[in-house]
Amino acid sequence: MLPEPLRSDLLMGQAHGFFGRQGGSSTGIYASLNCGQGSDDVLEAVAKNRNIVAKKMRVPADNLLSLHQIHSAKVITVESSDWPKNRPQADAMVTALPDIGLGILTADCAPVLFADPQKNVIGAAHAGWKGAMTGIIENTITAMINLGAKRENIHAVIGPTISQQAYEVGQEYFEAFHDENPDYARFFINGKAGKYQFDLPGFVITKLNEQHIRSAEWVKKCTYTLDSQYFSYRRATHKQEPDYGRQISVITNSFS
Repeated sequence: MLPEPLRSDLLMGQAHGFFGRQGGSSTGIYASLNCGQGSDDVLEAVAKNRNIVAKKMRVPADNLLSLHQIHSAKVITVESSDWPKNRPQADAMVTALPDIGLGILTADCAPVLFADPQKNVIGAAHAGWKGAMTGIIENTITAMINLGAKRENIHAVIGPTISQQAYEVGQEYFEAFHDENPDYARFFINGKAGKYQFDLPGFVITKLNEQHIRSAEWVKKCTYTLDSQYFSYRRATHKQEPDYGRQISVITNSFS
């Protein structure tokens, strides 16, 4: 049975959900609600899992859209439900259409769902450190505004992502951020053996707040530490597993 997805009051009743790894048909390291079309899971199982999510979100299965995510700042404006089989390479989508589910796949990176409920414009973004640094948040909001959204009406919620306590990085990573903006040093704390701990959700929420939108929050769920609830690329790597599943975060242009 599919558990209720995590939701946020900030999205003002907009139909949305941050789904975890439970309630699907996949087995083994993918157990059980793996929605990652790019994983090595059985394709039929992934399709079945996505159908389960589409039904929960009350959209046609073919209208649950997702991208070939590439850690970019590229945003797609969805103007039709006719989605190409070869998913577009980008890291965010926006739309004003009804009956469309915008789905973001993650396994440690930050899924961000956006809504302007007054103008019926929604967005969904995949924000890893690279995308967040290079403009995925700003570009998603701009794309929503181009569809008629108002900056001051936009709410955004960061779903389950890796927390600072679990995100160990090296010196070169710190230097890349510091070179971009010395103020970014505040998102790092000292870790073990010359390493740092990076605050990805803190960085993303700062990017959201800098855009002066109506509200923004993180749900405060760590994908790495909550192993029975969420897939985690980093945890799979540490366990030397050959692959990993992806959870999906979805928003639609209807009201729950």
